[in-house]
This record gives sequence, C-alpha cells and structure tokens, in this order.
Amino acid sequence: MPWSTAFDDPVRVSDKRELLTLQEAADYIMRLPEDAQHEPRWQTAIETLIKAAETGGGWVMFARIAMLRALNADDRRG
Repeated sequence: MPWSTAFDDPVRVSDKRELLTLQEAADYIMRLPEDAQHEPRWQTAIETLIKAAETGGGWVMFARIAMLRALNADDRRG
C-alpha cells in the first residue's frame, strides 16, 4: 500500500488540523522534537504506520489507533 493511503476516519490533531493519510501521520511524528519521537508511544505509532504502508489491510486501522493513543497520552498524563 502506498504512504498516500487514507485512514478510514481522519486523525484529529487539533480543532483545525486532521491527518488524512499514513504519510501525513508519519510527517507529523517526524516534526516532533527528537526526544519525543523516541518515546514508546510514538515508536509504536511509527512502527504501525510502516506496517500499514507495507501490508495495508487492518494495519491501517491499527496505525490510526496508535496515532490516537499517542496523541491522547498527554491528556491522560495531565
């Protein structure tokens, strides 16, 4: 599957921003500070994004879930 594969539902990052594709999600992670990128939650997200790009199918859904969990981890910590 190409990196341009879209999620079934967008990943909302903020009130004004949504990630629509695997590539947009990967780019979002790559723009995070390097120390944040190495946190387990973001490592899991990038691993599932790679797997989704390689194999597609249910992995696209798992990648979306991993992104949501990583994004929402800050809310749970606060």
